[in-house]
Amino acid sequence: MKRIFQVMAAAIVGVALAATSWAQAPEKKKVSIAVGGKNLFYYLPLTVAERKGYFKDEGLEVEIADFAGGARALQAMVGGSADMVSGAYEHTINMVAKKQPIKAVVLQAKYSSMVLILPKDKAAKYKSAKDLKGAKVGVTAPGSSTNMFINNLLVRGGLKPTDVSIVGVGTGAAAFAAMDKGELDAMVNLDPVISQLEATGKFVAVADSRTEKGMQEIYGGDYHASVIYITDEYIKKNPNTVQAVVNAMVRADRWIAKATPQEIVDLMPAEYKAGNPSLYKDALLKNMIGFSEDGMMSLKAAENVYKILVQFEPSVMAAGKMDLNQTFDNSFVKKAAAKYK
Repeated sequence: MKRIFQVMAAAIVGVALAATSWAQAPEKKKVSIAVGGKNLFYYLPLTVAERKGYFKDEGLEVEIADFAGGARALQAMVGGSADMVSGAYEHTINMVAKKQPIKAVVLQAKYSSMVLILPKDKAAKYKSAKDLKGAKVGVTAPGSSTNMFINNLLVRGGLKPTDVSIVGVGTGAAAFAAMDKGELDAMVNLDPVISQLEATGKFVAVADSRTEKGMQEIYGGDYHASVIYITDEYIKKNPNTVQAVVNAMVRADRWIAKATPQEIVDLMPAEYKAGNPSLYKDALLKNMIGFSEDGMMSLKAAENVYKILVQFEPSVMAAGKMDLNQTFDNSFVKKAAAKYK
Protein backbone atom coordinates (compact mmCIF):
# COMPACT_ATOMS: atom_id res chain seq x y z
CA MET A 1 0.00 0.00 0.00
CA LYS A 2 2.85 2.36 0.95
CA ARG A 3 4.48 1.68 -2.42
CA ILE A 4 1.22 2.55 -4.23
CA PHE A 5 0.99 5.90 -2.42
CA GLN A 6 4.63 6.65 -3.31
CA VAL A 7 3.94 5.95 -6.98
CA MET A 8 0.79 8.11 -6.89
CA ALA A 9 2.62 10.95 -5.18
CA ALA A 10 5.40 10.81 -7.74
CA ALA A 11 2.87 10.87 -10.56
CA ILE A 12 1.11 13.93 -9.10
CA VAL A 13 4.41 15.76 -8.72
CA GLY A 14 5.31 14.83 -12.29
CA VAL A 15 2.02 16.19 -13.62
CA ALA A 16 2.48 19.40 -11.63
CA LEU A 17 6.01 19.88 -12.95
CA ALA A 18 4.86 19.19 -16.51
CA ALA A 19 2.07 21.74 -16.16
CA THR A 20 4.51 24.29 -14.81
CA SER A 21 6.92 23.80 -17.70
CA TRP A 22 4.03 23.75 -20.16
CA ALA A 23 2.47 27.05 -19.14
CA GLN A 24 5.06 29.33 -17.61
CA ALA A 25 3.80 32.55 -16.05
CA PRO A 26 3.92 35.69 -18.21
CA GLU A 27 6.95 37.92 -17.51
CA LYS A 28 4.58 40.90 -17.68
CA LYS A 29 1.01 40.58 -16.47
CA LYS A 30 0.04 44.08 -17.61
CA VAL A 31 0.10 44.39 -21.39
CA SER A 32 -0.87 47.35 -23.55
CA ILE A 33 -2.09 46.72 -27.10
CA ALA A 34 -2.53 49.62 -29.53
CA VAL A 35 -5.12 49.33 -32.30
CA GLY A 36 -6.18 51.65 -35.10
CA GLY A 37 -9.97 51.36 -35.03
CA LYS A 38 -11.00 48.79 -32.45
CA ASN A 39 -14.62 48.81 -33.67
CA LEU A 40 -13.67 47.55 -37.14
CA PHE A 41 -14.38 43.94 -38.11
CA TYR A 42 -10.74 43.86 -39.23
CA TYR A 43 -9.86 43.62 -35.52
CA LEU A 44 -12.86 41.60 -34.33
CA PRO A 45 -10.77 38.78 -32.77
CA LEU A 46 -9.14 41.31 -30.43
CA THR A 47 -12.52 42.37 -29.01
CA VAL A 48 -13.63 38.73 -28.81
CA ALA A 49 -10.51 37.81 -26.79
CA GLU A 50 -11.19 40.74 -24.49
CA ARG A 51 -14.92 40.19 -23.95
CA LYS A 52 -14.73 36.39 -23.68
CA GLY A 53 -12.13 36.75 -20.91
CA TYR A 54 -9.42 34.89 -22.82
CA PHE A 55 -6.70 37.36 -21.82
CA LYS A 56 -7.65 37.00 -18.15
CA ASP A 57 -7.59 33.20 -18.51
CA GLU A 58 -3.93 33.55 -19.49
CA GLY A 59 -3.13 35.64 -16.40
CA LEU A 60 -2.99 38.94 -18.29
CA GLU A 61 -4.38 42.40 -17.62
CA VAL A 62 -4.69 43.85 -21.11
CA GLU A 63 -5.24 47.53 -21.79
CA ILE A 64 -6.33 48.31 -25.35
CA ALA A 65 -5.52 51.80 -26.61
CA ASP A 66 -7.63 52.83 -29.61
CA PHE A 67 -6.21 55.17 -32.28
CA ALA A 68 -7.65 56.75 -35.43
CA GLY A 69 -5.59 54.50 -37.73
CA GLY A 70 -2.95 51.80 -37.87
CA ALA A 71 -0.06 54.17 -38.52
CA ARG A 72 -0.74 55.88 -35.20
CA ALA A 73 -0.98 52.55 -33.38
CA LEU A 74 2.43 51.64 -34.82
CA GLN A 75 3.84 54.97 -33.61
CA ALA A 76 2.58 54.19 -30.11
CA MET A 77 4.54 50.93 -30.02
CA VAL A 78 7.68 52.45 -31.53
CA GLY A 79 7.44 55.33 -29.04
CA GLY A 80 7.14 52.93 -26.12
CA SER A 81 3.58 53.71 -24.99
CA ALA A 82 2.29 50.31 -26.21
CA ASP A 83 3.80 46.83 -25.93
CA MET A 84 2.31 45.50 -29.14
CA VAL A 85 -0.14 46.33 -31.92
CA SER A 86 -3.27 44.78 -33.31
CA GLY A 87 -2.63 46.04 -36.81
CA ALA A 88 -1.90 45.44 -40.47
CA TYR A 89 0.78 42.94 -41.45
CA GLU A 90 2.03 45.40 -44.08
CA HIS A 91 3.72 47.36 -41.29
CA THR A 92 5.98 44.42 -40.38
CA ILE A 93 7.50 44.34 -43.87
CA ASN A 94 7.86 48.11 -43.93
CA MET A 95 9.60 48.20 -40.55
CA VAL A 96 11.93 45.28 -41.27
CA ALA A 97 12.89 47.07 -44.48
CA LYS A 98 13.83 50.07 -42.30
CA LYS A 99 15.99 47.83 -40.05
CA GLN A 100 13.49 48.17 -37.19
CA PRO A 101 12.51 44.51 -36.78
CA ILE A 102 8.98 43.63 -35.72
CA LYS A 103 7.16 40.34 -36.18
CA ALA A 104 3.58 39.22 -36.65
CA VAL A 105 2.85 36.44 -34.14
CA VAL A 106 -0.79 35.55 -34.88
CA LEU A 107 -3.18 36.19 -37.77
CA GLN A 108 -6.61 37.71 -37.16
CA ALA A 109 -7.88 38.25 -40.72
CA LYS A 110 -6.76 36.80 -44.05
CA TYR A 111 -8.89 39.24 -46.09
CA SER A 112 -8.08 42.92 -45.88
CA SER A 113 -11.84 43.69 -46.21
CA MET A 114 -11.04 47.25 -47.29
CA VAL A 115 -13.31 49.03 -49.72
CA LEU A 116 -12.93 51.98 -52.07
CA ILE A 117 -16.29 53.73 -52.04
CA LEU A 118 -17.50 56.62 -54.23
CA PRO A 119 -20.65 58.74 -54.49
CA LYS A 120 -23.16 57.03 -56.78
CA ASP A 121 -22.73 59.44 -59.70
CA LYS A 122 -18.92 59.14 -59.68
CA ALA A 123 -19.08 55.37 -59.25
CA ALA A 124 -21.20 55.10 -62.42
CA LYS A 125 -18.35 56.65 -64.44
CA TYR A 126 -15.50 54.86 -62.63
CA LYS A 127 -13.39 52.51 -64.76
CA SER A 128 -10.09 52.34 -62.84
CA ALA A 129 -8.10 54.21 -60.21
CA LYS A 130 -6.83 56.42 -63.04
CA ASP A 131 -10.17 58.23 -62.71
CA LEU A 132 -9.15 59.38 -59.23
CA LYS A 133 -6.39 61.73 -60.40
CA GLY A 134 -6.59 64.96 -58.39
CA ALA A 135 -9.22 63.51 -56.03
CA LYS A 136 -9.45 64.00 -52.28
CA VAL A 137 -9.39 60.47 -50.85
CA GLY A 138 -10.21 59.67 -47.22
CA VAL A 139 -8.27 56.94 -45.39
CA THR A 140 -8.24 55.92 -41.73
CA ALA A 141 -4.89 57.69 -41.23
CA PRO A 142 -2.04 58.64 -43.60
CA GLY A 143 0.44 55.75 -43.78
CA SER A 144 -2.12 53.18 -42.61
CA SER A 145 -3.06 50.04 -44.51
CA THR A 146 -6.07 51.88 -46.02
CA ASN A 147 -3.56 54.36 -47.47
CA MET A 148 -1.54 51.42 -48.84
CA PHE A 149 -4.74 50.01 -50.36
CA ILE A 150 -5.38 53.13 -52.41
CA ASN A 151 -1.67 53.41 -53.31
CA ASN A 152 -1.80 49.91 -54.77
CA LEU A 153 -4.86 50.75 -56.89
CA LEU A 154 -3.29 54.02 -58.08
CA VAL A 155 -0.02 52.39 -59.14
CA ARG A 156 -1.89 49.62 -60.96
CA GLY A 157 -3.91 52.34 -62.71
CA GLY A 158 -0.75 54.04 -63.97
CA LEU A 159 -0.73 56.85 -61.39
CA LYS A 160 1.56 57.75 -58.50
CA PRO A 161 0.42 57.91 -54.86
CA THR A 162 1.02 61.66 -55.01
CA ASP A 163 -1.60 62.05 -57.77
CA VAL A 164 -4.34 62.21 -55.10
CA SER A 165 -4.75 64.12 -51.84
CA ILE A 166 -4.90 61.83 -48.81
CA VAL A 167 -7.03 62.85 -45.82
CA GLY A 168 -7.13 60.99 -42.49
CA VAL A 169 -10.74 60.54 -41.31
CA GLY A 170 -10.54 57.75 -38.73
CA THR A 171 -12.79 54.71 -38.52
CA GLY A 172 -16.06 55.83 -36.97
CA ALA A 173 -18.67 58.59 -37.09
CA ALA A 174 -16.17 61.17 -38.36
CA ALA A 175 -15.37 58.99 -41.39
CA PHE A 176 -19.06 58.55 -42.17
CA ALA A 177 -19.72 62.28 -41.80
CA ALA A 178 -16.79 63.31 -44.01
CA MET A 179 -18.14 61.22 -46.87
CA ASP A 180 -21.82 61.94 -46.24
CA LYS A 181 -21.28 65.71 -46.20
CA GLY A 182 -19.39 65.63 -49.51
CA GLU A 183 -16.04 66.61 -48.02
CA LEU A 184 -14.32 63.77 -49.92
CA ASP A 185 -14.36 62.53 -53.51
CA ALA A 186 -13.69 58.95 -52.43
CA MET A 187 -12.83 56.94 -49.35
CA VAL A 188 -11.07 53.72 -48.38
CA ASN A 189 -12.36 52.31 -45.12
CA LEU A 190 -13.75 49.14 -43.58
CA ASP A 191 -16.92 47.83 -42.00
CA PRO A 192 -19.03 48.80 -40.21
CA VAL A 193 -18.39 52.30 -41.69
CA ILE A 194 -18.62 51.13 -45.31
CA SER A 195 -21.91 49.27 -44.80
CA GLN A 196 -23.35 52.32 -43.04
CA LEU A 197 -22.52 54.44 -46.10
CA GLU A 198 -23.85 51.80 -48.52
CA ALA A 199 -27.11 51.66 -46.56
CA THR A 200 -27.81 55.32 -47.37
CA GLY A 201 -28.08 54.40 -51.06
CA LYS A 202 -25.82 57.34 -51.96
CA PHE A 203 -22.51 55.48 -52.20
CA VAL A 204 -21.18 52.50 -54.17
CA ALA A 205 -18.16 50.23 -53.64
CA VAL A 206 -15.89 50.14 -56.71
CA ALA A 207 -13.04 48.04 -55.27
CA ASP A 208 -14.05 45.56 -52.56
CA SER A 209 -11.72 43.13 -50.76
CA ARG A 210 -14.49 41.66 -48.59
CA THR A 211 -15.02 38.99 -51.25
CA GLU A 212 -12.85 36.20 -52.64
CA LYS A 213 -13.15 37.75 -56.13
CA GLY A 214 -12.06 41.13 -54.81
CA MET A 215 -9.09 39.67 -52.93
CA GLN A 216 -7.95 37.89 -56.09
CA GLU A 217 -8.29 40.99 -58.26
CA ILE A 218 -6.69 43.41 -55.79
CA TYR A 219 -4.01 41.26 -54.14
CA GLY A 220 -3.61 38.13 -56.25
CA GLY A 221 -4.86 35.68 -53.62
CA ASP A 222 -3.59 34.70 -50.17
CA TYR A 223 -2.89 37.59 -47.84
CA HIS A 224 -2.00 38.53 -44.28
CA ALA A 225 -4.35 41.30 -43.20
CA SER A 226 -4.69 42.06 -39.48
CA VAL A 227 -2.23 40.49 -37.06
CA ILE A 228 -0.74 41.03 -33.63
CA TYR A 229 2.78 42.37 -34.19
CA ILE A 230 5.54 43.01 -31.67
CA THR A 231 9.15 44.18 -31.70
CA ASP A 232 11.78 41.43 -31.82
CA GLU A 233 13.26 42.86 -28.63
CA TYR A 234 9.99 42.51 -26.70
CA ILE A 235 9.55 38.94 -27.94
CA LYS A 236 13.04 37.97 -26.74
CA LYS A 237 12.52 39.54 -23.31
CA ASN A 238 8.93 38.37 -22.76
CA PRO A 239 8.32 35.09 -24.62
CA ASN A 240 5.81 33.79 -22.05
CA THR A 241 3.84 37.04 -22.21
CA VAL A 242 3.73 36.83 -26.00
CA GLN A 243 2.64 33.20 -25.77
CA ALA A 244 -0.18 34.15 -23.41
CA VAL A 245 -1.44 36.84 -25.81
CA VAL A 246 -1.28 34.45 -28.76
CA ASN A 247 -3.11 31.75 -26.78
CA ALA A 248 -5.97 34.19 -26.22
CA MET A 249 -6.04 35.31 -29.85
CA VAL A 250 -6.03 31.75 -31.22
CA ARG A 251 -8.97 30.94 -28.96
CA ALA A 252 -10.74 34.04 -30.32
CA ASP A 253 -10.08 33.01 -33.94
CA ARG A 254 -11.46 29.55 -33.23
CA TRP A 255 -14.53 30.91 -31.42
CA ILE A 256 -15.40 33.18 -34.36
CA ALA A 257 -15.03 30.26 -36.79
CA LYS A 258 -17.64 28.24 -34.86
CA ALA A 259 -19.95 31.02 -33.65
CA THR A 260 -23.14 32.10 -35.38
CA PRO A 261 -23.29 35.69 -36.65
CA GLN A 262 -25.92 36.47 -34.02
CA GLU A 263 -23.66 35.18 -31.22
CA ILE A 264 -20.93 37.53 -32.43
CA VAL A 265 -23.33 40.47 -32.64
CA ASP A 266 -24.58 39.77 -29.11
CA LEU A 267 -21.01 39.68 -27.75
CA MET A 268 -20.02 43.04 -29.18
CA PRO A 269 -20.47 46.28 -27.17
CA ALA A 270 -23.47 48.47 -27.98
CA GLU A 271 -21.33 51.36 -29.26
CA TYR A 272 -20.03 49.18 -32.12
CA LYS A 273 -23.58 48.80 -33.44
CA ALA A 274 -24.33 52.54 -33.60
CA GLY A 275 -27.93 51.97 -32.59
CA ASN A 276 -28.62 49.61 -35.52
CA PRO A 277 -27.85 45.95 -34.61
CA SER A 278 -29.47 44.60 -37.80
CA LEU A 279 -27.25 46.73 -40.05
CA TYR A 280 -24.26 45.70 -37.95
CA LYS A 281 -25.16 42.05 -38.50
CA ASP A 282 -25.56 42.60 -42.25
CA ALA A 283 -22.08 44.15 -42.31
CA LEU A 284 -20.67 41.24 -40.30
CA LEU A 285 -22.04 38.75 -42.81
CA LYS A 286 -20.05 40.50 -45.56
CA ASN A 287 -16.86 39.99 -43.55
CA MET A 288 -17.23 36.49 -42.09
CA ILE A 289 -15.27 34.80 -44.89
CA GLY A 290 -12.21 36.93 -44.15
CA PHE A 291 -11.32 35.81 -40.62
CA SER A 292 -8.50 33.39 -39.86
CA GLU A 293 -9.74 30.11 -38.42
CA ASP A 294 -6.52 29.23 -36.61
CA GLY A 295 -4.11 32.20 -36.51
CA MET A 296 -1.54 30.57 -38.80
CA MET A 297 0.42 32.60 -41.37
CA SER A 298 2.09 31.47 -44.59
CA LEU A 299 5.05 32.50 -46.70
CA LYS A 300 2.83 32.59 -49.79
CA ALA A 301 0.55 35.19 -48.19
CA ALA A 302 3.57 37.19 -47.00
CA GLU A 303 4.97 37.19 -50.53
CA ASN A 304 1.72 38.61 -51.92
CA VAL A 305 1.86 41.45 -49.40
CA TYR A 306 5.47 42.13 -50.37
CA LYS A 307 4.54 42.23 -54.08
CA ILE A 308 2.02 44.95 -53.30
CA LEU A 309 4.31 47.08 -51.12
CA VAL A 310 7.37 46.92 -53.37
CA GLN A 311 5.40 48.86 -56.00
CA PHE A 312 5.18 52.06 -53.97
CA GLU A 313 6.66 51.88 -50.43
CA PRO A 314 10.06 53.69 -50.58
CA SER A 315 11.62 51.67 -47.74
CA VAL A 316 10.57 48.33 -49.25
CA MET A 317 11.72 49.38 -52.72
CA ALA A 318 15.11 50.43 -51.32
CA ALA A 319 15.59 47.27 -49.25
CA GLY A 320 15.90 45.00 -52.26
CA LYS A 321 15.21 41.30 -51.79
CA MET A 322 13.88 40.58 -48.29
CA ASP A 323 13.73 37.44 -46.17
CA LEU A 324 10.02 37.52 -45.34
CA ASN A 325 10.50 34.83 -42.69
CA GLN A 326 11.85 37.69 -40.57
CA THR A 327 8.43 39.34 -40.61
CA PHE A 328 6.31 36.62 -38.98
CA ASP A 329 6.67 33.77 -36.50
CA ASN A 330 4.21 30.87 -36.29
CA SER A 331 5.88 29.18 -33.29
CA PHE A 332 3.56 30.78 -30.74
CA VAL A 333 0.44 29.82 -32.72
CA LYS A 334 1.66 26.21 -32.93
CA LYS A 335 2.10 26.07 -29.14
CA ALA A 336 -1.34 27.60 -28.65
CA ALA A 337 -2.84 24.99 -30.98
CA ALA A 338 -1.22 22.22 -28.97
CA LYS A 339 -2.57 23.67 -25.70
CA TYR A 340 -6.12 24.26 -26.93
CA LYS A 341 -6.81 21.17 -28.99
